[in-house]
Amino acid sequence: MQIPLLLYCLILAAHLNGAVSSSPPESVNIGVVLSFGSIIGKVSKIAIQAAVADVNSDPSVLPQTKLLATVHDTNFSGFLGIVEVLRLMESKTVAVIGPQSSVTAHVLSFIANELQVPLLSFSATDPTLNSLQFPFFVMTSQSDLYQMAAIADIVEHYGWREVIAIYGDDDHGRNGIAALGDQLAAKRCKISFKAPLSPKATREEITDVLVQVALTESRILVLHVPDYWGPTVFTVARYLGMMNAGYVWIATNWFSTILDTELDLAPEAAEDVQGVLTLRMHTPDTQLKAEFASRWPNLTAGAGAGRMGLSAYGLYAYDTVWILARALDAFFAQGGNVSFSKDSRLAELGGGDLRLDAMSMLDGGKQLLESILNVDMLGVTGRVKFEPPEKDTLIRPAYEVINVIGTGHQRIGYWSNHSGLSVDPPETLYSKPVNRSSSNQHLGPVFWPGKTTQKPRGWVFPNNGRHLAIGVPNRVSYREFIAQVPGTDMFSGYCIDVFTAAVNLLPYAVPYKLIPFGDGVDNPSLTELVRLMAAGVYDGIVGDVAIITNRTKMADFTQPYIESGLVVVAPVMTRNSNEWAFMRPFTPAMWVVTGVFFLIVGAVIWILEHRLNDDFRGPPRRQVITIIWFSFSTLFFAHKENTVSTLGRIVLIIWLFVVLIINSSYTASLTSILTVQQLSSPIKGIETLRTSNDPIGYQQGSFARDYLVDELGFHESRMVPLKGPEDCERALKAGLHKGGVAAVVDEQSYLELFLSTRCDFSIVGQEFTKNGWGFAFPRDSPLAVDLSTAILKLSENGDLQRIHDKWLMSSACSSQTTTFQVDRLQLSSFWGLFLICGLACLIALLLYFLNIARQFSRHQQADMSHSSSSSSASARLQTFFSFVDEKEENVASRSRRRSLERASNRSEREAGNGETQDSKAGRQVEFSTNKDIGIENGV
Repeated sequence: MQIPLLLYCLILAAHLNGAVSSSPPESVNIGVVLSFGSIIGKVSKIAIQAAVADVNSDPSVLPQTKLLATVHDTNFSGFLGIVEVLRLMESKTVAVIGPQSSVTAHVLSFIANELQVPLLSFSATDPTLNSLQFPFFVMTSQSDLYQMAAIADIVEHYGWREVIAIYGDDDHGRNGIAALGDQLAAKRCKISFKAPLSPKATREEITDVLVQVALTESRILVLHVPDYWGPTVFTVARYLGMMNAGYVWIATNWFSTILDTELDLAPEAAEDVQGVLTLRMHTPDTQLKAEFASRWPNLTAGAGAGRMGLSAYGLYAYDTVWILARALDAFFAQGGNVSFSKDSRLAELGGGDLRLDAMSMLDGGKQLLESILNVDMLGVTGRVKFEPPEKDTLIRPAYEVINVIGTGHQRIGYWSNHSGLSVDPPETLYSKPVNRSSSNQHLGPVFWPGKTTQKPRGWVFPNNGRHLAIGVPNRVSYREFIAQVPGTDMFSGYCIDVFTAAVNLLPYAVPYKLIPFGDGVDNPSLTELVRLMAAGVYDGIVGDVAIITNRTKMADFTQPYIESGLVVVAPVMTRNSNEWAFMRPFTPAMWVVTGVFFLIVGAVIWILEHRLNDDFRGPPRRQVITIIWFSFSTLFFAHKENTVSTLGRIVLIIWLFVVLIINSSYTASLTSILTVQQLSSPIKGIETLRTSNDPIGYQQGSFARDYLVDELGFHESRMVPLKGPEDCERALKAGLHKGGVAAVVDEQSYLELFLSTRCDFSIVGQEFTKNGWGFAFPRDSPLAVDLSTAILKLSENGDLQRIHDKWLMSSACSSQTTTFQVDRLQLSSFWGLFLICGLACLIALLLYFLNIARQFSRHQQADMSHSSSSSSASARLQTFFSFVDEKEENVASRSRRRSLERASNRSEREAGNGETQDSKAGRQVEFSTNKDIGIENGV
């Protein structure tokens, strides 16, 4: 019983081991779906067949398995492409290379998802074919998303703002142009016109579309169409004169594929595409690429294809086979097994005539897909690896920018998502830090359509042949700025001369016609004129149009050619200097604080110098006089008293600095008061008007009324419209009591001209808005940008000032229009100086009294040694004040005298003590002698 059981276990283990390490199949089927007659299909078929042969002859990949490729021709038909793939699904195919068309790929990706058969395409580059929606669709070349990013960078690099998109009206064309629109929007550019063409456009359809394009404004044309009728677009464009100077054509990589495949263009075809820019998928120059390129002539000759170039699609097709081969090798190495099973949902539908039940699901499809996405190899296109984490695109997308010249073409630069535009190959820049700044974007010289090397400006006026309708306000006042010449349709004035000079600086002609706006009786509303232009009635506005917020919402303005904010003009009275003019430089508060500080500093100096300096001592009356005299004499730096204390000198230096500043400011202000004629008015500016209910005049048609009412909150009943300068003068002279106005609010440019001949009025207060005048054009008009540049040139070369002087030069009251009232010097302008001086005085007094307290303490200790009696607090306080008042030299002398007395007393005491000791010693000697004598006598 044990032997059969052991035998059964061995057989089961052997069976399981064989299942895990099953040997790879002898062959594996892959499908290829191409359009053999297309430019891409011709090259790709040869490249794929060469790749299959190379894989089968390479022992390092699929050594035990032969790769069998079944190639089907779709013959330019999306329907046949779907049918051919369905046929491949019936023949146990593990993967399909194709389809060639993005439109077909959208449909087949649903089938691939259901049957879990990977779909690898090197030519279906629609950016919407992503791994999120179609996980079993693998794009083995660069997505059009990056191609559109490259075009957007080119547009931005040359400073163009708008492009026209001409495209095939299918999934590939629409989705590619949608991606271009997104990329342009990120650069603050846009597609101004979309021109779709049917997927099988005829010459007549192309002609109709290009005629519409020619009537638009932009001259930057992006061509994203199929390669089999794309060249017809250039032929028709040349016929319509759209390949002349001024146009820019940027073709996507379909055109570079034709250039690479057909090698040299025929002379007639070359004339159709002179100056065209196109993109080519960039593949680094490697040894593998060079070897394959050297084999290419033999491969094409062997296939009977004749002379045919190797395009980028051929390189990617070759690598696609190798991607699949290496993925299958890894799949088998991981124990993968090629097996199929019925799809339960297809089985439920029943087979019928469609034979849906014949299509099977690849059991290891997900594992094979994972192996494909994990491939990391070196191919003829460079390093092949899918970008993590989505792994739906290859790493390091890059394109070459190609310019057609003569019968050939020239590479003028590169684009990569790492470094943008560059004249150096992207692979040389990957190791450097990312720098996408505009100053780091470069392309080589370009040969543009029309056989010119000058960069086209990129736009023209729409509806060629029609003159621009320029609206001009027909003013009835301040005609120096703009006025219609009586009896003609011509205009003159400052604004007209500036516009004419700016247009003359443009590098192109601007046909225009000036059209008056207004009845010639009242000044027209400029805001209404801007609104009409925004509605399409006018193509631009030339005049005294102020650049304000509500107008910028309707139009684009040029650079301001004159500054002109709102100001207040009021009647003024001339105020001459009087006998009290010397008091006007300072405000009362400033006078008071200055005088107080003179006394404070004098008192501080007296305190600091009193014990040391005889100049600051004496009877109280003399000391008070000294303080006052010293204080005010510093105003003229004429003080005769010298300071001897360190603290006193520091305080005096700081005070003299303050006096210097105050004295200089006073002198300057008084000079202005005495030499400049003063104009006074009860109205000081816009704030005075806001706090009153007086009527305010404004020029009819000006935005001043709306600004005062809507922005500043003035009541509408206070606004009085005035036609022109004569009305303004009458209203101001009449005043409030005779039905006039308190002041007039208008733009500074008008009022400066008004005041040049009217000396009884003046601008009061400050300009309370900041704006200027500019020429208005419809939104996004490139003419506004070019004229702004021209206005700046006029300003730099001095022409703008000369035009100003010609029309607006001040005359009779030119010296009075700039009069001003000198502001009195406020305390707020000098409080910092007074603060510094006050702190210096305070710190000096603090240090002084600390030193006095220390000296007094020592003095008290010396006095206590002579007196044993204690004194009261009042007595000590009196002693302290006496000590402070006493000259320091006397205190020092008394201290030295007391020290000598103490030393003398101590010496006397010591001498007395010595005499006493000598007496005692003498008595002792005498007693001893007597004693000795007695003894001797006794003996």
